[in-house]
Amino acid sequence: MIRMKNTQINDYERISDLSLIVVLSMFFSAEAIDRDSENTSRVFFLFKKSDALDQLIKSYWKKEVSVEPQAFFNQLKSIKARIYSSQ
Repeated sequence: MIRMKNTQINDYERISDLSLIVVLSMFFSAEAIDRDSENTSRVFFLFKKSDALDQLIKSYWKKEVSVEPQAFFNQLKSIKARIYSSQ
């Protein structure tokens, strides 16, 4: 689990949706991984807030984002490795 001051944590988007994390991490670097203290199986990835990140999240939820399937799958494997290595 990461430790940040409240002012710092407000600079990050805290995301737990795995497919959204995979898509975002194809374009942006995940700054940290945070585990839910009440539900240790739940993991959050923190991405630095920006207008470009916000736009990509909106596009994702509108189903407007297209990614190459093999690149998505490879990134999914990478994200899962980060989740399990941080336990």
